[in-house]
Amino acid sequence: MKIANNKVVNMHYAVMDKDENLIDSSYDHKPLAFIHGSGFLIPGLEGALEGKQVGDSFIVDIAAEDAYGERHDGLVQTVPKALFASIDDLDVGMQLRAQTDQGEQTVIVIGMDEEEITVDGNHPLAGMDLKFDVEIIEVRDASEDELAHGHVHGEGGCGH
Repeated sequence: MKIANNKVVNMHYAVMDKDENLIDSSYDHKPLAFIHGSGFLIPGLEGALEGKQVGDSFIVDIAAEDAYGERHDGLVQTVPKALFASIDDLDVGMQLRAQTDQGEQTVIVIGMDEEEITVDGNHPLAGMDLKFDVEIIEVRDASEDELAHGHVHGEGGCGH
């Protein structure tokens, strides 16, 4: 069976930056399971998977615009520290949920001093070209429940 929309895919992956520094890998853990075509993966990887089947292994380079997008300087903001007064142990590297004009989004604290906090709303991998090493483990039809819920169910369902 080939990978196409509404198929459940189980795959192992390793993702690296352009210098082949490992960013993340599933090879030492469980494979990643998802419904193909649901928008769960970055567009470049989802496109590269189309038509692959069990046993296929491949390496694919994904440009930043087909991965997590380009970096946007406008998503970096410095705001008064008083806005974060309710957060204990605030520190550089923390991820927070912030209310924006476009709704809630995750921001990362990238700088701070006595009066101000600088946060970055870009995805940590934005602006990076990536390389994926992929091995397809399983391809099957998604069940009606999985399609209705929008995610893969494990043995015994998902507990909804």
